[in-house]
Amino acid sequence: MSRPVHFQTLSTDPGSLARRGRLFTPHGVVETPVFMPVGTQATVKGITPDQIEASGTTMLLANTYHLALRPGEGVVSALGGLHSFMGWNGPILTDSGGFQVFSLAERSKMTEKGVAFRSHIDGRLLELTPESAMAIQQALGADVAMCFDHCPALPATKEVIAQAVGRTVRWAKRCKDAHSRPDQALFGIVQGGSHADLRAECAEALIDLDFEGYAVGGVSVGESREQVREALNASTHLLPSDKPRYLMGVGRPQDILDAVATGIDMFDCVLPTRNGRNATCLTAKGPVKLRNASHRLDPRPIEEGCACYACRNFSRAYLRHLFLAKEMLGPILASIHNVSYLHRLTNQIREAITEGRFVPFRAEVLEALGP
Repeated sequence: MSRPVHFQTLSTDPGSLARRGRLFTPHGVVETPVFMPVGTQATVKGITPDQIEASGTTMLLANTYHLALRPGEGVVSALGGLHSFMGWNGPILTDSGGFQVFSLAERSKMTEKGVAFRSHIDGRLLELTPESAMAIQQALGADVAMCFDHCPALPATKEVIAQAVGRTVRWAKRCKDAHSRPDQALFGIVQGGSHADLRAECAEALIDLDFEGYAVGGVSVGESREQVREALNASTHLLPSDKPRYLMGVGRPQDILDAVATGIDMFDCVLPTRNGRNATCLTAKGPVKLRNASHRLDPRPIEEGCACYACRNFSRAYLRHLFLAKEMLGPILASIHNVSYLHRLTNQIREAITEGRFVPFRAEVLEALGP
């Protein structure tokens, strides 16, 4: 039986490990490298499915923990699954809830069995185990499900990170055994901090389990850009070249460029919509802060040459007015622009890889972005 999700390399860059590929899923083909906007609660905040598609989005992410709490995976399943429920016909990836082991540590208790969370909504208990994480994701019906992993907070001792690696591998085996939905792929997650030996140990064990794809985890938990690079350099080259590689929780343009250079294919992050809600827009010349008084009479769009809906129709002066007046349209337009910017960047990355000029392209973009 053919795998529900499979990957094809189309071209590689002669000066780096960057590659252009194609990810085949039950809900469509995705060109890689690809950025996936985050729709944590079955919605990309402030943006309709039509708008998110028009921005260039081909694949997005939703979250197991949050959807299990509200409205519940049973509700989503009864209404036709996640695609039907949220009105999105393209591919979807669901996080397992493993990141919440880190982000909601004060509300959770971990054992070898799994993690018990106190709901941030009403205080009720939710227990996530490898088995229940698989059951929830299968009920949600995403194209790609993620293994339930242990994502340790950094900084941490090597001993603590090694324990997280061991637990991640044991939980991955349980996820593999519990996962049975034939039209849904399952990805393993490599942990290990910036320790090359632990990353290698984790990757080797997960490769033996033969997942449809592999993610590099534990790089969005408070580390520096240099630590992210160390984790990527220790992990990415170990992962199978015929499988998609996914860097979890990363969306800064600089980090995307660094990661593509090591062979990463997929990214997700809340950054474009979170920054948009806070009046900060991404551009090729660095961030634009729309609340600044310098934009009071500024007739220019957020970014010259950008074809997004916000830049085609509105000025910086108007957007500044919306934010100062606390009108909800301001965050919506800024979010649309930010998502569009990241898709434009990944489009340019794919073209540069195809033409064998990714290394100089990356240097040019980083110089233009500034510190």
